Amino acid sequence: MSEQVSFGRVRAILEKHNIRLRKSLGQNFLIDGNIVRKIVTASRVTPGDVVVEIGPGAGILTAALAGTCAHVVAVELDKRLLPVLEEVLGGLQNVTVVLKDALEVDFDRLVSRVTGATTYKVVANLPYYITTPLIMHLLRGQSGVAGMVLMIQLEVADRLVARPGSKDYGAFTVTVQYYCRPEILFRVPRTVFFPQPEVDSAVVRLAKRQEPEVVVDNEDLFFTLVRGAFGQRRKTLANALAGAKIFPGWTRATWEEVLKRAGIDSRCRGETLGLAEFAALARACRQRLMESGISS
Repeated sequence: MSEQVSFGRVRAILEKHNIRLRKSLGQNFLIDGNIVRKIVTASRVTPGDVVVEIGPGAGILTAALAGTCAHVVAVELDKRLLPVLEEVLGGLQNVTVVLKDALEVDFDRLVSRVTGATTYKVVANLPYYITTPLIMHLLRGQSGVAGMVLMIQLEVADRLVARPGSKDYGAFTVTVQYYCRPEILFRVPRTVFFPQPEVDSAVVRLAKRQEPEVVVDNEDLFFTLVRGAFGQRRKTLANALAGAKIFPGWTRATWEEVLKRAGIDSRCRGETLGLAEFAALARACRQRLMESGISS
């Protein structure tokens, strides 16, 4: 990392503009140049790539990414940081800063409008408070995402790679693993941030699958069943699904019948099912609905 974008200079700029970082916005800025370099290396960005960065903060990672790719589209929520980014990133012609709430951004459209590209990589130190909904937004709503390298809370990283039956395994895990091959690359101590957060972080890679891990006819139904199965973790699967009231009139007995068709023990719990079993359950539900004259 060059002296031009050292944390010392960034901190001086923050002080000049009288900016105090807000915990409510998850503003914990990465200040370790070695970690920045490791993230850029892990992102495998090439000179022809377009990169989306979410929450550029003071622009230290942004500047490093700009030196390796065709264009960085950085989405920032806090307008107070715009003059900081202008100073830190001044002179970099391949960076576009967009002031928006990332959860409301159509990244496919934004990248196309700014760069003309149809695919892009996401590289970011994500604000903790939006990590889970933002990953879901990127996976389920944005087809142009080619892959992601993200710094997130360590406990969230553990959920991404969890296996069925473990305490960290849940609906979020199933969704991520349906679309991606998640991998924890390295752990990041809380001491390399300013201000220092209360938890450690990890850098993860979400390698986008060319096709989802399992074949399903109706993704909305698949994910509705996943949410229903995890909605009441202490209950058996048949009871949890009946309690979720996914389909009007479906009783516990109905779910037992459908689970039997899918080859799943109705007495098990949702957290023991893998992606293939959820896909089998979705197929059995569709079959039962079709027999009832209901399309899904």
